[in-house]
Formats: sequence, structure tokens, C-alpha cells
Amino acid sequence: MTLRLMPKAGRVLLSVTFDLGLVSLLEQRWYEIFEAVVIFFHFVHLCVWQASLQGMKKARGDVPDDLPEPEPEPTSPASDFETSYNYILSRLAGMDQAIHKLNVGHYTLDVKVTQLLDRLSMMDAKVGELEDNIREVDQYSKDNRKEIGRLEGCQKGHRVGYKCYLVYRSYEDYAGASRKCLERGGRMAMPRDRKEQEALADYVKSFFHPGNWPVWLGINDLRSEGMYLFDDGTRVTYFQWRRHFLSSQPDGGKRENCVAMSSDDGDWWDHYCDRTMNYLCEFDDRVAL
Repeated sequence: MTLRLMPKAGRVLLSVTFDLGLVSLLEQRWYEIFEAVVIFFHFVHLCVWQASLQGMKKARGDVPDDLPEPEPEPTSPASDFETSYNYILSRLAGMDQAIHKLNVGHYTLDVKVTQLLDRLSMMDAKVGELEDNIREVDQYSKDNRKEIGRLEGCQKGHRVGYKCYLVYRSYEDYAGASRKCLERGGRMAMPRDRKEQEALADYVKSFFHPGNWPVWLGINDLRSEGMYLFDDGTRVTYFQWRRHFLSSQPDGGKRENCVAMSSDDGDWWDHYCDRTMNYLCEFDDRVAL
């Protein structure tokens, strides 16, 4: 029998393969046992038949009660019954030895399998420790990326009070922009009053000057039509919608549920949330804090 360890789907599996020679030996031994048992039953049946026949002859008077003992033949071999009996005994003795060997082999295999299972259990424990270490390192990596993103946002971006803002020239839909800001240790920009709104409008305008490019803000009414919330779930109380006789905002109804700021004048527009555009992240300025 051969035993080997196989990795599969992040787990270690034990593969046990029996030696074909051992299987063949088992089949041969069981066949011999079956053959000996058949011969033994034939022998018993023949003895019973002979005894029955002898009784019938006595009942009919064909055979006298006292039969003369036949003279032994000096050169005759053992009777067929004795030969069969001795053959059965020898076969049973051989089978007993074979069974003993099989029991010894089974015990040896059982010990080896137990040892391998113990080793496998130890390996599984070590794999669990490694997985814990990997998760810990991954968490450290995420925390480091967030801290690096926050430092970058405050070094390259624009400070307003206790916050830093940075525009990213990367086209993302609303959900993608929100995820990117979180991965960098920040969140989508959420202007909460006129002061923050005017500071952001000036920063975005200077960033894209002389062009006019919209950027995602962390504002939407996905939860309930007309009830605008910041990306952190708080209610929006200050608005800077575009007001124009040709295109007053918001005008998209249930189709356009996410808000962007235009870079030329800082006005807000509602858009399809799956539209891709640049986005604006905000970070906590820990130095100012």
C-alpha cells in the first residue's frame, strides 16, 4: 500500500493506494479458504451418506451385525476419506497461517495510517497558522495602503479645515469610485456646508482649467427617491444644484441617482450611477487634528 499527501483547494488530502500484489494475495487466500470449505462439506456429506446406507442395509438384513474384519492390505494407501481429511487439515493450517499474516499486515498498515493521520493533523494545524499569518499580513498591507493613500491625499491634494481633498484622473462608476476612495484610506468628497462647497469648487476648477470635467461626489438618493444622503449614510442639508432655465437639476428622476460636480462652476448634477468619470476623495488631516 502506498500513501501520499495531495493538496486540493487549499486543503491537504490523504490518498491511500493499496498494492495490487497484496490485493491479489488476499483474493488467492480467500479462494483457498472457500475451496477447502467446499471439500470439507463434501467429505461430511459423504460420511453421512455412507452411514445412512449402512443403516439401511442393516435394517433389511443385507448386512450381518457382526461383519468379519477384512484383512488389511499390506501395500494399500490410506483411504480416500483419510486422504481428504488430511488434505483439509493441511489446507486449514495453511489458511490459518495466511490469516495470521494478513492480520499482522493489517495491524502494520493500521499503525502506519494512524501515524500518517497524526502527521496530517500536525500539517493541518501548521496550515491554519500560516493562513492566520497571511490574513494578518494582508490586513497590515491594507492598513499601509490606506495610510499611504491618506498621506498622498494631504500632500498632493487641497486642505480645507481638518480635511484634505484630491482629484483622481481615473474613470470609475459611482460604486467603483467609492471603493477606490475607501481603499486609499479616505471616502468620496462630501461637502457639508457652503464653505466646503466653495473651497472644493475652486480646487476642482483650478485642477481641470481650462477644461470642464464632472467629478463624482459622495452623494446619492439610491435609498429613496429625492432623499439625498452622503456616502456615509448621513442626510444632506446643503445643496448646490445647477439652476438654469434650460437645465435645472436634479432632473433625472429615478433614472439618475448619483451626484457629480462640474469643474467650471462647481454646480451639482444628477447622473446615471453607472456612468464613468473622474472622482474626488476626501481624507482626514491628522496633522491639523
